Amino acid sequence: MVKLIANSAAEGLLPLEGPGVTVAEPPMERLTSLAPLHGGLEAALEAAHGLALPKPNRTTGKAGVRCVWFSATHYMLIGPEPDASLSAHAAVTDQSDAWCRVALSGPRVAEMLSYLAPVDLREESFKRGHTARTLVGHMSASIIRTGAESYELFVFRSMATTLVHELEEALIALP
Repeated sequence: MVKLIANSAAEGLLPLEGPGVTVAEPPMERLTSLAPLHGGLEAALEAAHGLALPKPNRTTGKAGVRCVWFSATHYMLIGPEPDASLSAHAAVTDQSDAWCRVALSGPRVAEMLSYLAPVDLREESFKRGHTARTLVGHMSASIIRTGAESYELFVFRSMATTLVHELEEALIALP
């Protein structure tokens, strides 16, 4: 019998190091899409996971249990197995294998990302807990600011190799 082994989306492609920037793949966590069906998701999420439903372009929670605004009609629960009670208020879909997630950190990370994303990611405009659905290169992406000098980036899993290539090119472009 064949034994299947789960590989991360960027398995063998990361880490990358550049001038003032480190790119790594964080440990795999469960990713669950929440698409509200009607009212009640906010109260259910609070009761089940202690999280507020994030406002547009924001996140709630902390490492291990977070909720990210992903679009006008979707949120991404990151970390825990979703409580069954959420299904009464949202379409709950496991997305763990659908996304490539990378962590970027360092004093020049916002500068590096400026080569790839048409969003002002400087700290004065894009604070910790902010998120944006945007382009990274030519790929649809979600960018989340996780700290003063750190971000997480999500692209579709099928774009993992392209993402790493684009990040390598941006690192080379840094003066």
